[in-house]
Amino acid sequence: MTDADTLCVNTLRMLSVDQVERAKSGHPGMPLGAAPMAYVLWDRFLKHDPADPAWPDRDRFILSAGHGSALLYALLHLYGYDLPLEELKRFRQWGSRTPGHPEYGHVPGVEATTGPLGQGFAMGVGMAIAEAHLAALYNRPGHRVVDHFTYAIVSDGDLMEGASHEAASLAGTLGLGKLVYLYDANRISIEGPTDLAFTEDVGRRFEAYGWQVLRVEDGNDLPAIESAIGAARNERRRPSLVIVQSHIGFGSPKQDSAASHGEPLGAEAARATKRALGWPEDASFHVPGEVSAHCRESVRTGARSREAWRVAMEAYRAAFPAPSAKLETRLAGKLPDGWEAALPTFRPDQGAQATRSASGAVLNALSAAIPALMGGSADLAPSTKTLLKGSPDFSSSHPEGRNLRFGVRELAMGAAVNGMALHGGILPYGATFLVFCDFARPALRLAALMGTRAVFVFTHDSIGVGEDGPTHQPVEHLLSLRAIPGLRVLRPADANETAQAWRMALREPGPTVLALTRQNLPVFDTDAVPVFSGFQRGGYVLCEAEGGAPQVVLVGTGSEVHTALAARGILGRQGICARVVSVPCVEIFLAQSEAYRREVLPPSAPCLVVEAGVTRGWREVVGDRGCVIGVDRFGASAPGEEVFRHLGITAEAIAERAASLLAAKK
Repeated sequence: MTDADTLCVNTLRMLSVDQVERAKSGHPGMPLGAAPMAYVLWDRFLKHDPADPAWPDRDRFILSAGHGSALLYALLHLYGYDLPLEELKRFRQWGSRTPGHPEYGHVPGVEATTGPLGQGFAMGVGMAIAEAHLAALYNRPGHRVVDHFTYAIVSDGDLMEGASHEAASLAGTLGLGKLVYLYDANRISIEGPTDLAFTEDVGRRFEAYGWQVLRVEDGNDLPAIESAIGAARNERRRPSLVIVQSHIGFGSPKQDSAASHGEPLGAEAARATKRALGWPEDASFHVPGEVSAHCRESVRTGARSREAWRVAMEAYRAAFPAPSAKLETRLAGKLPDGWEAALPTFRPDQGAQATRSASGAVLNALSAAIPALMGGSADLAPSTKTLLKGSPDFSSSHPEGRNLRFGVRELAMGAAVNGMALHGGILPYGATFLVFCDFARPALRLAALMGTRAVFVFTHDSIGVGEDGPTHQPVEHLLSLRAIPGLRVLRPADANETAQAWRMALREPGPTVLALTRQNLPVFDTDAVPVFSGFQRGGYVLCEAEGGAPQVVLVGTGSEVHTALAARGILGRQGICARVVSVPCVEIFLAQSEAYRREVLPPSAPCLVVEAGVTRGWREVVGDRGCVIGVDRFGASAPGEEVFRHLGITAEAIAERAASLLAAKK
């Protein structure tokens, strides 16, 4: 290690300490210990250009241990990203660009929102999948235009979380050789030594997963770290874990103790740390001129790498115009021209079908028009209907494959889908049963927080699952998903609404959930029903009242729309005019103008909502003039129709409640 290297490492350390001290909150211990490995990676290996942070062939770096965000901000500042020193001084403050944990889209250079441990690890697996897939499809002999690594710094806490176990197993199975993780093994967590709860041999576990495992005994040994990263890069058949034995809070009076993990060192300890590291004790946010000069040279190296890639792309474009055009369209996040023409239209005479089956038909029709569509299921593809016909499975021997076998790993699947979306060039989807979205919920929340363009296909969406019983019958899940800000939840009522759900999911930014039925449903006649226009507004009049203005409005989602239609017939025979409204997306409907909502749900008529889930959450839609028929209990094991009947989700029950609403109104 040269004097310049020491100075750079200590600058990263002290910028991190100063951020935490100024904010009076944060995590100084991890940056103090991990600064050497971060410096070696960024200074010797990471291919990036701060002048163009979105350059497609850059290496991806994820700070999975997101609590060490001060270290990432110090790196971004020193290496020329648009993050001035003043923003480091505003660490963790309202409106700053340096939040407590890294947030994607908040500042250039942050590749993923991290902090919930294990998720950065798993998102990196998705990024590595995307790189391998695009490289297999578009690289040609002498033209390697997709050729980059995915790196991360992961912590003891990351490796305790189940998400990392799931994702590590998947990465080893897939042989993701350009995935390199540095494990900051400092052996301390919030409660104290990790051996209070974490005594496994991590290296042997990862070897069992199929990873190459390398070890660095001294976290301050820069040449050893450099050698290990180099060896990891040279292994292309397996992902690599570099275990770096570091010291949390290095150089401080609180070194190797939990006291340095999640709170400021304090003024006296911070001065002692500076003194121990040979740093000016009274200096704050100090960046020596030599460090700035050194990091600027790295910036120039990045610019040269990007320029070399631009030249390579020009040569590739000239030699292979058709694939280069497809690649550039995908990297730009654009959909191919005319893709919507591939959307099928379903006819009533084709017979009833489950919306999961319609989704499978739509997905396969679209996959021919949109090569970027890629995804799979958590070991449920035959049930979720998410296999792409004619494509091999993605694997180390067939990285061009578009079908991903995630295994029974819902959380890793959700996070990997996020990683693929963040990487770019892929329109990813992941599928499981709606009831199992609970296993993926942390990834769904981050998808919404980051605004990833990802589709989550959740089938078997109600008590209609039937015989599998309450363990497999979702009742609270629609409400809980709708409660996540920025997550679009679509519950189509038939095959044509399902086609429109896919159209919306692919056209609109942000993540989408498709909640789909196991049971067959009749198909709407699109010549008579305004599915195409109405769906885009989240809710619409599906069937108007006969014989006059509606006396009651029946509102349904998904399969219950058909139950409402049957109830309308019963009410009509009683001389009651009932309108039926389909609300495939509550959030979009509520975002419409008040005039439109009043047009669909006129104030003059009471509203009755029917949905096979908990009743809470609908008051915002129907106001004080309505009521809800739902399922405020767990389901039961029996044929689906029987479960619906016993729990009161029938046309007769709806008609009876509607009649009582009108009687009460009088």
